[in-house]
Amino acid sequence: MENKFDFGIIGSGPAGFTAALLAAEKGLKVVLFEKDKIGGVCLNKGCIPTKTIMHSAELYKDIKNAENIGIVANDVKFDFAKVMERKNKVTEMLRNALTKNLQTKDVQIVEGEAKVVAEKTIEANGETYLCEKIIMATGSEPKALRGLEYDHEFIVNSDDLFEMKEAPKSVVIIGAGAEGIEWARIFKDLDVDVTVVEATGKVLSIADDEVSKYVERLFKMRKIGLKLSTTVEKIENKKVTLSNGEVLEPDFVLVAIGRTPNKPEANGKVIHLGDACGQLMLANFGMYQARALMSETPFDNVFIPSVVYGIPEIAWIGANEQDLPAGSYQKSVLPIRTLGKAHCDNDIDGFIKVLSYDNKIIGAHIISKEASAMIHQFAIAMQNEISIDDLKQVCFAHPTYSEGVYESILAL
Repeated sequence: MENKFDFGIIGSGPAGFTAALLAAEKGLKVVLFEKDKIGGVCLNKGCIPTKTIMHSAELYKDIKNAENIGIVANDVKFDFAKVMERKNKVTEMLRNALTKNLQTKDVQIVEGEAKVVAEKTIEANGETYLCEKIIMATGSEPKALRGLEYDHEFIVNSDDLFEMKEAPKSVVIIGAGAEGIEWARIFKDLDVDVTVVEATGKVLSIADDEVSKYVERLFKMRKIGLKLSTTVEKIENKKVTLSNGEVLEPDFVLVAIGRTPNKPEANGKVIHLGDACGQLMLANFGMYQARALMSETPFDNVFIPSVVYGIPEIAWIGANEQDLPAGSYQKSVLPIRTLGKAHCDNDIDGFIKVLSYDNKIIGAHIISKEASAMIHQFAIAMQNEISIDDLKQVCFAHPTYSEGVYESILAL
């Protein structure tokens, strides 16, 4: 059979598989290339396995501390091997389901490394595929620090963590972005001594300043070591020397300073989607790009929500307050402790902060349980230009965290 396709898609992560499924649903002939595992980084080495491990760690912490809500559990411990076994089962189940869905939609899957060798031409496993359009959704890989190259034993990246056989006793994490924060929370919940080293003066440098300051306080409450405006000067004999003169001796060092796009050379015109674009390295951003491409409609990066997981969750969308000219906006901040549901759940940390202009929401920032769900209520309002006055007419159920969305706009 002649290898001619409407779309050739290299990479089966969120951007790649979304583009493949949508193209196939339109009746187009699609071939999808993957050199590793279907689902890409998100499913196999990112979002899904991280949150699966996080769930086990959070449940372990909650059970240990449940006495104050009337539950006494003695001799609580975790089985790290089973934690990782469940992680593997979850990722495998989702990977198999995705593969079946692609096959059901008649997407041809080619396992192996693919290269764009000429205009509209892809080679893989010694075969040639002629594709009217080519999408490069080749993802990203962990960034490395010069002078602190990975040995994948003492100096590791996030990919290496999924091969851990046992939890460490202590760890140094370089980087206080989303990845560093999530792993700091996971390790702390598993009774690991954690120190986070951040070169800048704030955690979550891309977030609203008020959010960053609150996360710093949460770290102090959890006794997670945080060294801001600090760098790692050197690592010798498994000793980590910081720029402030401190010397730490962790079981290993996790470098969590973000990811760098994979952009293989392409001899011809291609479309880049997802992490390969080097813009917002979020799975939902890549999927949104793919939907926009297949529907031939533009989209606005302003309406892309970001979430950092753990307890409490952190989420935001739109403008940060520090980026707005003074006097050009209105602001409302609602402490989560004002919500009855938060007290019922014993989760009172955080706030909902809303920024508005001309009766419209221009930014929302949440630290709270269920922040990952609440942020989308703001996203819907912003994208559809729903006025704050109209939002005030919506009836929210009680008691819920979502009624905090309503209460947060009452002062605007």
